[in-house]
Amino acid sequence: MMRLRSWLLALGVGLSACGLQTTIAPPAVTAPPVQSPTATPMPEITLAPSPTPTQFAPGADGVATAYLKAWEDGDFVGMYSLLSRTSQSLLDQETYSERYQSAQKAATVLKVKTRPLSILQHEGESTAEVAFELEWRTALLGEIRREMTMPLVFEGGRWAVSWSDALILPELGGGNSLQLEYHIPARAGIYDRNGLGLAVEGTAVTLGVVPGSIEEEEQDTLLALLSQMTGMAAEEIHALYASADPNWYVPLTDVPQDAVAPLLDSLRPFIQAGGLQLRERKTRLYRDGGVAPHVVGYIGGMPAEQLDEWLARGYRGDERVGVAGLESWGESYLGGGRGGTLYLLSPAGDVLSTLLEVPAQANRSIYATLDKPFQMGVEQILANAIQTHPDGHAGAVVVMDIASGQILAMASYPDYDPNLFDPINPNAESGLRAILNSPGQALVNRATQGVYPPGSVFKIVSMSAALISGAYLPDTGYTCTGTWDGLGPYFAKKDWLEGGHGYISLRQALTFSCDPYFYEVGLTLDQVDTFLLPETARAYGFGAPTGVLGLLEDGGTIPDPEWKLTTQGEGWAPGDSVNMAIGQGFVAATPLQVTSMLAAVANGGTLYRPLLVHHLGEGDGVPEETIDPEVMGQLPVSAEQLAVIQESLHAVTTETGGTAVHRFRYLAIPVAGKTGTAEVAPTYRDDGSLNEEPTAWFAGYAPAAATPGWDQVPDEPEIAITVMIEHAGEGSAVAAPIFRQIVELYYGIQPLTPFPWLLNP
Repeated sequence: MMRLRSWLLALGVGLSACGLQTTIAPPAVTAPPVQSPTATPMPEITLAPSPTPTQFAPGADGVATAYLKAWEDGDFVGMYSLLSRTSQSLLDQETYSERYQSAQKAATVLKVKTRPLSILQHEGESTAEVAFELEWRTALLGEIRREMTMPLVFEGGRWAVSWSDALILPELGGGNSLQLEYHIPARAGIYDRNGLGLAVEGTAVTLGVVPGSIEEEEQDTLLALLSQMTGMAAEEIHALYASADPNWYVPLTDVPQDAVAPLLDSLRPFIQAGGLQLRERKTRLYRDGGVAPHVVGYIGGMPAEQLDEWLARGYRGDERVGVAGLESWGESYLGGGRGGTLYLLSPAGDVLSTLLEVPAQANRSIYATLDKPFQMGVEQILANAIQTHPDGHAGAVVVMDIASGQILAMASYPDYDPNLFDPINPNAESGLRAILNSPGQALVNRATQGVYPPGSVFKIVSMSAALISGAYLPDTGYTCTGTWDGLGPYFAKKDWLEGGHGYISLRQALTFSCDPYFYEVGLTLDQVDTFLLPETARAYGFGAPTGVLGLLEDGGTIPDPEWKLTTQGEGWAPGDSVNMAIGQGFVAATPLQVTSMLAAVANGGTLYRPLLVHHLGEGDGVPEETIDPEVMGQLPVSAEQLAVIQESLHAVTTETGGTAVHRFRYLAIPVAGKTGTAEVAPTYRDDGSLNEEPTAWFAGYAPAAATPGWDQVPDEPEIAITVMIEHAGEGSAVAAPIFRQIVELYYGIQPLTPFPWLLNP
């Protein structure tokens, strides 16, 4: 007995050194004999000598430790190599690994942790037992803990694990298995600020026809009804089935269930005759053909390269999830929290018990800052402008509340229908092919991802830097002759106005958009401090992403000497400052950044983070949550300097010589703003001809002054608007008329002023 105890104590020391705890039962205590008054002597017994015990190599603890470490590492091959020959004879390595992987997958195991507790190894015996604690950290079910015992045997000169299914989890002994039933809440909706649906769970109806069952004389009536429901032209619908076999079922398109209900009585005769078939299914509906698709986004399947990430979040792996826009940003709110029930099954597949159950967490709806009717109107104005303009092909509009940074409308053209990302949609294949192969890159949100030279809109920044420098006052004069040669006669630059603007002040230079004046400003600032103009631009929010929640965005470019040396491998030259002063050269900005700048100018100098999420709905006991505006900084100009800039911008639309006076005559709402005509690299039109037209900008705010007689219109600025149209011409000719229509739409002025290119084609 003493020899066994010593050996175990020694083994315990060894285990402690390995980080293992050893639990040894204390030796039994024998009570002293009771003295009997009349004891009968016991016969003397001679014991046979004990056989010499077989010597076993120590190391059962080391094998157990190695086995548990391999399990933590997911090294099932290494684990299998430590099994006894008998265990390996009962199942091959592939089956062994599959049992572990299957059980851990069912339990959504992310990480395995083990902790040895004790070892029991009898001297002279070829078996040992190691007690350990197992912890499964799962994606869906929390932590699963068990205290388990690992049996080992000594064979072939080594210790090995005597394996059974119970070593995966005690409940799995005898060939039992695990099965997980997911509890997945319905996806929550995305709504506008007033609760109007943008993306909701609903019923779609697939409209399909069997051409041979449509009476010839009734076909026009059916096509008219289908056109009314879908918004498609009757000819377009007929072309979808005109060449089909008369007896084939031809799916046409999807419509929301509520689009069918008003016309159901008129459709019933065609349904009864078999010519029209309506097939309902539950799906994600993007109302009205997908309002604000670049903001709302869409859902789709999980990319293979991201599958592990989704599984780690408790997803089953076959769900459709947010891929872009608010659908992606708000996945954790919209999708809710997955729950599940983990069942123990018998080898025959019968449910033996419920091991764990975790309830699903309720989803939460997202309410965007957008105003849906206004958003739809802005989209229509932008689309009409680009589709009717001779050089129109792409552009963007952003409308922002200047007092909070909330985005009321954001449109990018060309756009797309997010319903086409539903693989069951009958138009999905052809529609997606058209979207993905479109030369206009319809999936790109030009408002946040498109970067363009801002042109003369940037002169707001340049004027600010000039005032900050102390080298200029608002009334500092300059004579513009139409030509500027401050960099030498070989680098002379022309003004956009033939003959120039004559003698003008700085405040007038912004109103008239005089290029030579700002060339001179750029050169002067370069001499004062080459970093002043770039630093002023960054203080206005350029050169870095705005941080708008929910959208991918580009930060644009604000060059300076360090940037140029790093990216271009060249030193800074005075000409870089000169070009920068008029928003050309390396300067690049997004329409969203420009809108943020104009909002800050309008509200007195506060730069807000653009905001797209108005509030989150309640869920799981969490109350409704409003997203508060976030101040990002203050413009780097004094109140007096900002007032001069505001006056100059108002004069753009009101003072003789202002670059957009003619575009805002007789508009009841006074506006302020800045035209921009940015030179860009030529592109090709659809007909193959070269398009050398500049990119057109107009950015401003409304109202710029009191509006007598309009009680519902505030006297102070309310909204900032930016319009950008690629390769379409001058800002005053193209972007300003679009700006005007958006102001009219916002304030309910009807009819909208026609675009000038439609009046004078």
